[in-house]
Amino acid sequence: MDIKIIIAAHKPYMMPNDKMYIPLHVGCEGKDSFGFQGDNTGDNISAKNPFFCELTGLYWAWKNLSADYIGLSHYRRHFCLKKKKDKFKSVLSFEQAKQILLKKPCILPKMQRYYIENLYDHYAHTHDASHLDAVRKILESDHPSYLFEFDRLKKRTSAHMFNMMVMRSDIFNSYCEWVFDILFKLENKIDTSRMSSFDARLFGRISELLLDVWINTNSIEYSEVPIIYMERINWCKKISSFIKAKFFGKKYNKSF
Repeated sequence: MDIKIIIAAHKPYMMPNDKMYIPLHVGCEGKDSFGFQGDNTGDNISAKNPFFCELTGLYWAWKNLSADYIGLSHYRRHFCLKKKKDKFKSVLSFEQAKQILLKKPCILPKMQRYYIENLYDHYAHTHDASHLDAVRKILESDHPSYLFEFDRLKKRTSAHMFNMMVMRSDIFNSYCEWVFDILFKLENKIDTSRMSSFDARLFGRISELLLDVWINTNSIEYSEVPIIYMERINWCKKISSFIKAKFFGKKYNKSF
C-alpha cells in the first residue's frame, strides 16, 4: 500500500520522520524555498495561496502525486491515535494509517462540535454568510444533488474541519474535482480586492464546510482519528472570541 500525505507549511518547521509524509511549502510561488517541496511545480495554483490557504497544497497533491491513498495535514496539527510525551512520536504512522485504511477508504479528523449554534450561523457570526449563499447558488445550478446536505448546515452543529483527510486515490480525485470546480466558480463571484488578508482566505474556510457535504451525499465510509496540536492553543481566547462573535457581532479578524 502506497500512502502519501502532504504536510502544508508556509515556514520551516520540524516534521515527522515517516516515509509517507511530504512536507510541502504552500504558497511557494515567488518566494525563496526553505528546503521543502514547493507547491509551485507541475500543475499548480500556488499563487492563489493568500485566498485558498492549504488548498493550494491539496490541488498540487491532486495534480502531481500518484499513490494508492493521498492526504493532507498541517505543520501545526496532525492525525494522532495516541498522545505521547514527544508530540512528533505521536503523529500517525504509516503502519497505523495502513491498518485503518484496510477497514475503510478514508480517514477524517474527529468532529469539531459547536454546541450552541449551527454551522451556517457560526460562519455568519464569524465571517460573512453571503459567501455561503453564493456557494448555494453554484450548487443549485451545477450540483443540485448536493443541496440537501448543504442546506443541513443550518441544522448541524458539528463538522470535520481543518481540510484534513486521507482518501483512496479514486475518492480523493473525485472530491478534488468537485470542490475545486465550486471554489473556482465562487472565486469569480466574490471580490476579494478590498478584503483584509485574513478575510480574503475565505475559500479555505468554505471548503471546510463543503467536505462533509460531499462525504455525506456520496455515502463515503470513513474512520475518524483524533488530531494533535503541535503548539499550545489559547483556548480562553478562542472561546471568548467565539462568544463575542455570536452574541456581540464581533467577527473574527485573525486565526487562533
